[in-house]
Amino acid sequence: MSERTLVLLKPDTVRRGLVGEVLSRFEAKGLTIVAMEHRQIDATLADRHYAEHVQRDFYPPLRDFVTSGPLVSLVLEGDQAIEVVRAINGATDGRKAAPGTIRGDLSLSNRENLVHGSDSTESAAREIAIWFPHLA
Repeated sequence: MSERTLVLLKPDTVRRGLVGEVLSRFEAKGLTIVAMEHRQIDATLADRHYAEHVQRDFYPPLRDFVTSGPLVSLVLEGDQAIEVVRAINGATDGRKAAPGTIRGDLSLSNRENLVHGSDSTESAAREIAIWFPHLA
């Protein structure tokens, strides 16, 4: 079943020049880029995106990180796109992520972990509406 998911290539991906490599992994797996934008976000957009985490202790440094430089937001589409993207991304903590995943091969820490992918169809719908309202 074809579905869509939101992916963020976080500021560390952009800063380290890894955008092309990360995108090629998604494309090589057969996912299609539906929309893509390179931009810098502010705290308001970060708070909307990470709404479920705003009150958590780890969130302020995360907000500082995602607003620290430009990122690439994109919508990918394909068969079981949400599950496929999360598998390609690897475990959240790059130090524990399996080799062969984006985070396992390229991430340097838990916070600066290169990518975000929606974790469910509900999250994907909510996140796509925030980042690409014309697709919602």
